[in-house]
Amino acid sequence: MYKIDVLVQGYPGKSLCHGGLGWSTIALLRGHGRTILIDVGAFSIRPEFARQLKAADCPPESVTDVVLTHAHWDHSVNYTLFPNASVWIGKVEMDWATSHPVGFNPLPELYVADLAKHPKLRLLSDGEGFLEGFTAHLCPGHTPGCLVYRLAGNEVPVVFSGDAAKNRAELLSLATDMTMDAGASRASLERIWQLWRQVPGTLLIPGHDLTMRLDATGRPAYIGQRRAGIKAWFTEDLEVMAEFDISAPRF
Repeated sequence: MYKIDVLVQGYPGKSLCHGGLGWSTIALLRGHGRTILIDVGAFSIRPEFARQLKAADCPPESVTDVVLTHAHWDHSVNYTLFPNASVWIGKVEMDWATSHPVGFNPLPELYVADLAKHPKLRLLSDGEGFLEGFTAHLCPGHTPGCLVYRLAGNEVPVVFSGDAAKNRAELLSLATDMTMDAGASRASLERIWQLWRQVPGTLLIPGHDLTMRLDATGRPAYIGQRRAGIKAWFTEDLEVMAEFDISAPRF
């Protein structure tokens, strides 16, 4: 079995006027002789990512596999921090990402170009089994090559949905924010629900939200507690900061 630690909680929100937050989920799995990261986050997460890896007694050199759900900057760019790791990503995703023109979009084009030449790049197809207990499931929409990963073999299965299902609201509404193809995203959400319902108790770890399990009524229930906040300087004194708790909703 794999021991699973969610090192960084994904956050189900976005900035109103400063671009994407990029607060995506990073999960660490250890077992079967492997040390695996599911997604690796954005530049801005590096200080917290380093703290969490240290707390988990996981030196970057010990990571054997980086498994990417898709190529967007907030999930992919930190693969460079793990020099001994194989990098797994969908073949459809890489074909699209390497041919997509440079523009004002979430693709980190220089990192995509570098990843395409990575000596340990491993390209995955729909339905393919890899590592121990993992299968890849093509769930396009958010990007053309988004992969959802299902892990079997643990006491309960785990579905890593990435941004094919970013948060609880998308799962319940079967609608998506920030998708390249709304119809494809809906079909992908339905496929994710099928994977989730396959075995009672299955955990779902989304790209931008807390881990969830289906409750007795079949609705997603959160596991754990969200932590999110911002500190800011609004006075003339550097020692005085305003703190904003953004972990709980206000409507």
